[in-house]
Amino acid sequence: MAIRIKSRHGESVNQMLRRFKKLCEKEGLTKDVKRRQYFEKPSERRRRALRKSIARIARLQAGPPPRGAQSSGPGARSGGGPRKSRS
Repeated sequence: MAIRIKSRHGESVNQMLRRFKKLCEKEGLTKDVKRRQYFEKPSERRRRALRKSIARIARLQAGPPPRGAQSSGPGARSGGGPRKSRS
């Protein structure tokens, strides 16, 4: 599973590096490296998969959001940064 990048005519090193990173992302290498960075016990892996499936089922049961509602997805901005709790 070797990824090879050949230099195109007039292409800078930064552009080649960007193409390489995209190919790695497409192949799933970056996700795999992050997953293998720390050991995860099989029981923890099962628990994480169970939580993920429960969340997916809950989203499906809730149905689609009403039209005109603001998205709270990955690209949505709520205004302001992370909240700091006062103790």
